[in-house]
Amino acid sequence: MSYPQKRIQDLREIINFHNYRYYVLDDPEVDDQEYDRLFRELQDLEGKYPDLVTPDSPTQRVGAPPLREFGSVTHAIPMLSLGNAFDVEEVVEFDRRIKRFLKSEDVVEYVAEPKLDGLAVELVYRDGLFEVGSTRGDGFTGEDVTQNLKTIRSIPLRLLSTKNVPIPPVVEVRGEVIMGKKAFNELNRIRVEAGESRFANPRNAAAGSLRQLDSSITARRPLDLFCYGVGVVEGRSFSTHWDVLQTLGGWGFKVNSHVRACRDIRGAMGAYQDIEGLRENLDYEIDGVVIKVNSIALQNRLGAVSRSPRWAIAYKFSPRQATTTVIEIKAQVGRTGAVTPVAVMNPVFLSGVRISRATLHNQDEIEKKEIRVGDTVIVRRAGDVIPEIVCVVKEKRTGKEIPFLMPAKCPACGSPVVRLEGEAIHRCINVSCPAQVKKTIGHFASKRAMDIDGLGDKLISQLVDKGLVRTVADLYTLKAEELIGLDRMAAKSAGNIISAVQTSKQKETDRLLYALGIRHVGEHVAHVLLDRYPDIEELMGVSEEELMALDEIGPEVARSVRCFFGLESNRDMIGRLKQVGIKMVFPKKAQRTDLRGKTFVFTGTLQRFSRAEAEKMVASLGGKAGSSVSKRTDYVVVGSEPGSKYVMAQKLGVPILSESDFLAVVNASFTA
Repeated sequence: MSYPQKRIQDLREIINFHNYRYYVLDDPEVDDQEYDRLFRELQDLEGKYPDLVTPDSPTQRVGAPPLREFGSVTHAIPMLSLGNAFDVEEVVEFDRRIKRFLKSEDVVEYVAEPKLDGLAVELVYRDGLFEVGSTRGDGFTGEDVTQNLKTIRSIPLRLLSTKNVPIPPVVEVRGEVIMGKKAFNELNRIRVEAGESRFANPRNAAAGSLRQLDSSITARRPLDLFCYGVGVVEGRSFSTHWDVLQTLGGWGFKVNSHVRACRDIRGAMGAYQDIEGLRENLDYEIDGVVIKVNSIALQNRLGAVSRSPRWAIAYKFSPRQATTTVIEIKAQVGRTGAVTPVAVMNPVFLSGVRISRATLHNQDEIEKKEIRVGDTVIVRRAGDVIPEIVCVVKEKRTGKEIPFLMPAKCPACGSPVVRLEGEAIHRCINVSCPAQVKKTIGHFASKRAMDIDGLGDKLISQLVDKGLVRTVADLYTLKAEELIGLDRMAAKSAGNIISAVQTSKQKETDRLLYALGIRHVGEHVAHVLLDRYPDIEELMGVSEEELMALDEIGPEVARSVRCFFGLESNRDMIGRLKQVGIKMVFPKKAQRTDLRGKTFVFTGTLQRFSRAEAEKMVASLGGKAGSSVSKRTDYVVVGSEPGSKYVMAQKLGVPILSESDFLAVVNASFTA
């Protein structure tokens, strides 16, 4: 190794060590002047020998060119959200539920961790080098924010390695990006002096900073990261969650110092009390304590329900509350015609957020809480997020307060407002109601639907109010000259809108079906429907009974779909959309059918591929991946540390395959 190579390597190791001491351990060994000298020497050497620059060099944390947009990253193991508990009884019930599921009264050990109020991310390391980083997103797919995460000094670009903590070939590390309170206040001070707007709270500041397309902006923001878990780890297994946390610290990650190992649920509740007592003195925001089953084997047996793990729960702190006055109660009309009462209040600040409005849900809720215009009320952020009126301070009533009654006529169009039998919601019955039309178009144009860039609420409101758009189909006959002259709409902006509308014609048909705004039809249900009826015109004629025969389609969805397509106005709109060139047929991928009718269930950790990859193999051959074991399951594929599905398969006599057996079945199907 030449002198420049050796010196560059030595400098990187020294600087990485000092970064770890400063940003992770908060225990620096050198002063800033010495650190800066070492860093400048490395910069100078890399400047002279650019061919020796590597992605994991400390000098490469900033410098990538700005992005046009973020790419997407699919999580190999979904980043599930947590169920919440708000009192002791709910936490005790969580412990009971675990024991019932495990069919055991043995004491369960837990780990209690401060629940950080930030942005969840996943970091993927390959052979010890940071390769890709992404946001949690919807839990299954997040945004690729690798360049921005590289700017956070507490994230190692190369993992530390010792004899006790060797580096696995692949490891996915999960954590929370935050901004400290002091750093947040200083950032806001600088922004105000520069004439810029203040950030509302540290979480918003952290999220906004991490989602900058220009990583040099992120680098100027004081972000930090605490790690709390792992996803896929190749070549290394863990017996406990506590072992995971200790190993993360050994690899050079920042792990919260207030994490506690607890012998049982009583110990976990004691840790909650201790951490809550620290809340105001911490330099970062926390909104509760996460309680996790310590044993990894038990975690695997417990699995998940819906989008939450059975083995963890977020025990939330009592929401911060404030007292204010209800100035007015307005009735708002939504996309489906639902008329919802909303309280307009004197503004108050809760957890750094200005609160001036709170939904009252429906007339029954107002009557239950006895809320009147002019009342003094206690308001909180439910779950520290959604504004909610807790109760009325009746002692402060003067007698001038005014009860609220749902209007008999729609505040947007004047049509009758009705409440159907068995429903708590009042609805406007006019499908052409301007308020409903605006919300419908907004949903149609949203990012997860037809993704019409630039078509925001204010522009939609103008288009509807001026009669330029009455249904979503009218968007595709708009002309640029019709837009010019609207508020803040010049020729270039008008051209961009028309271009975005025309580009949306190329979106996949499942996005169109979701965009139509049929009640109970989300993105997943849209995909399920079109997988069986790939032509929307065919779907329009399917009966409720036929729809209910599909997996995952229940009576509510079937009734809603049939009702939507039963309206002549909706059928006409579909016809108009087809005429302007929007895709009406869902392209089915060529699929082998060697495993058609076969259901596979996977349990335990697979070594050669992820569970998601294995399920795709089954789907590509016409089979189906199930989530639970029953007599109708054809095969259960067992990896290392299998859970209760393995036991159930043995009990029911379902054929059990090892990973090698499964590959043999797949390979035989491909060569058949």
